[in-house]
Amino acid sequence: MAINTDFEIQTDKDIRYIGAAHGATGAGYYTVLAFHEWLRNLADDAQSATDDYMDITRATPSDKSYETIVTLLNGYNIDQSTSEHLYQGSIIQAGADDIWDGIQIIAAVGCHVEIVQSGAIVANDFWNSTPFGESTEGLNRDVPNGIACRFMLKVKTAGTDLDGRRLICQTREWYKTYSEFKVNGTGRGVNVVPLTYTADLNNTHDSGTASGYTGTLVTAGYVGIDVNNDAVNEYYYCKWTRGSNTINEFYEKLKYITRRGTSETLFGLNGELFRGITHEIDVDNQGATDFSAFEPVSWTGGAGQMLAVNDVNAATKMWIQLLSGVAPTDGLQILGGTSGATCDVNVTILERSLSFPFCGVSTGTALIGSYGFCLQATDLGSADKMFDLIGDMYQSPNYVNFTVGGLTTTDYVIVGPRGYRFAYDTEAGGPFVVGETLTFVTPSGTTVLADLLDLGAYGFMNIGPMLTGVVPQISSTIAGASATASVSSVVSNDIDLRQLTLNGALSGVAVTSVVVNEVIPADTPATGTIRIKRTSGKYTRHPYSARNIPTKTFTITSHDFSGDTAPNGSQTFISYIDTTPADDDEGFVSIYSAERTLFIKVRNGGATPIKTFETTGALGAAGGSSTAVRTSDA
Repeated sequence: MAINTDFEIQTDKDIRYIGAAHGATGAGYYTVLAFHEWLRNLADDAQSATDDYMDITRATPSDKSYETIVTLLNGYNIDQSTSEHLYQGSIIQAGADDIWDGIQIIAAVGCHVEIVQSGAIVANDFWNSTPFGESTEGLNRDVPNGIACRFMLKVKTAGTDLDGRRLICQTREWYKTYSEFKVNGTGRGVNVVPLTYTADLNNTHDSGTASGYTGTLVTAGYVGIDVNNDAVNEYYYCKWTRGSNTINEFYEKLKYITRRGTSETLFGLNGELFRGITHEIDVDNQGATDFSAFEPVSWTGGAGQMLAVNDVNAATKMWIQLLSGVAPTDGLQILGGTSGATCDVNVTILERSLSFPFCGVSTGTALIGSYGFCLQATDLGSADKMFDLIGDMYQSPNYVNFTVGGLTTTDYVIVGPRGYRFAYDTEAGGPFVVGETLTFVTPSGTTVLADLLDLGAYGFMNIGPMLTGVVPQISSTIAGASATASVSSVVSNDIDLRQLTLNGALSGVAVTSVVVNEVIPADTPATGTIRIKRTSGKYTRHPYSARNIPTKTFTITSHDFSGDTAPNGSQTFISYIDTTPADDDEGFVSIYSAERTLFIKVRNGGATPIKTFETTGALGAAGGSSTAVRTSDA
C-alpha cells in the first residue's frame, strides 16, 4: 500500500483511486495533506512516469490553504470513489462547485454511524467499512484519541450546497445507546462529531424477541390524555399502548421500530428518520381547507413532517419534525403536502429538545418520556413521567391489577370491600338501627352497623371495617344507641354492604345517575359495577360507565326503580368483580391510593358444583391476586 500505486492521474486530469477496495488486503487511505504532497512531488518532476500524467510541464494540480484544506486546480478532479480513500480535511474542486468536507467521529471504536443528508439516510456508508484484519467497523480510526472513524463527505455538487451542507449524524444500533449530532453547515477542514455509543443496560433482549413486544400507536396527532387522573386532559402528539409488556419492554419495542435497518414507519417516515418534534410553531390565517392529523409540510426554504396541529380547521399551533432546510420564520406560509391546507407562521417558533430514542429514557422500571410523547393513562405507572406539548411534566397515579384465578366459565364471582358478619342473641332494649355506631366489649372496638336481620331477641348483623379496636369474638357485648346484645357466632369475613349510602331515593323508570353521600374512593375502577339495596331487601347489580369523584356520582346503565325503589340512605357498595368469568381468571384495574382489603366469594351450583369459596385479598401498591380453591359439592 503506497499512495503512488493507489492513485493514478489520467490524461484528462481525472485523479482516480485504483487500489484495493474497502475491507480488502492493501486498501489505502490517506490524509488530504498527504494527497496534496503526492501531487506536489509529481508536479516538479522533469517527466511523467508510470501511470501518472504529471510533471513540470503541466498546470499546477493543487493548492493547500491549510493542512486540512486542499483545492484542486486547473481541471484536476477526484470522483466519489476516490474521495472515500481520503480523510482529515476538505477537497475543493471545479472552482468550488464541488466540495467534500472532512468528518471526524468522536465515539467508542466500532461505532456504526448513519448520516442524514437532505432528509434521507446516505446509502453509501463506506466509512463504516471494516478495515482488513480488524474485527470492528470504522475507517481511519484513532483509538487512543477516541476517534471512531474519519472520512470525507460530499456537501456541494455542481455549484449547489446539499441542503445547505447540513448533516445529522446518528447511532441507532441494537443493544447500544441511540444518539445524534447536528452539523448545521459543514466548514472547510475537519468537522468534529461527538456521538454516544455505549451499552444500553435497558436494552438486553435480542431484536427478534423485541419485535414481538406490543408497542402500538393508537393515535397519531393531537390527542388529549388525562395522565394524572384529575379529570382534565393534557395534550400530546401521540398515544401508545404497551399491552401486557413491561414499560421497559415497550421501550425496547420503540427502539426496535427506529433501529438501523428498520422497515417500520412512524407518521409517514421510515423509523430510522423519525426523531420526534423539533419545532413548535404558532400559526394563524388558516385557509378553508382542513389539515390532516399529520402530514408533510413545506415552506420557502424548508420542509418537514407535521406531527400534530391543535385544530385541523382553525390551527393556532403546529408541531413538526424538520426534515430539510431551515425552520420557517414569521409570516411564511406553511403548506400541507397531503391536505393542501395553508396557514401562516405567527411570530413564535420554538426549537424543542429531542430524546434518543424518540420515546425518552428508560430507568428499567419507568419511562421518562420525551417532549409530547405519551402512553394511554392506564399503561402508565406512578414512576413514569410524561411531558405534554406545553412542556409540563405529569405523573400517573399507580394503576394496579387485582385478579381472581382458579375459575371456570360456569362460576359466579363477586369481590367487594371487606366487612364482617355474625349472629347475635340476648338483645335488650332497642332496636338496633342500620348506620349507627356499635361498641364492642372484650375485646373492645367500634364499627358501623351495615345491615341487620332482626328476629326479635336474636338475629344477624353485617358490619363494616373496624373503626377502632379489633374484630369482636363470641360472647362480646354489643352496644348500640338504645340496644344491647351478645355476639353468638364466629365472626366471618363478608362484604361491607354499607360502603356508601344513597343521597336521594331512586324511584324513576329510567334512572341513569346514582349520587352517594360519601366521597367515592379514589381507587374505584373507572368503569365497573355497584350494588344497591332496594326496598325489597335485594342488592341489585348496576354497571356504571363513569364515576365522578368530586360530584359523588355514578353513571349507570338505565334501570327501572319504579316497582322496587331504593330509599334515601340505602346501602350501596362497589362490586369490584361481579360476573360470570369469560376465562379461568377475572380481574379489575384501579388506582392505588392505600392498601385495601377485599372480600372474595366464588360459587358454582351447576353441573359440577363446588362448595362456596370465601377469602380475603389485599390490593396493594403492586396490585394483588387470589386463587379459588375448588372443593367439590357433588
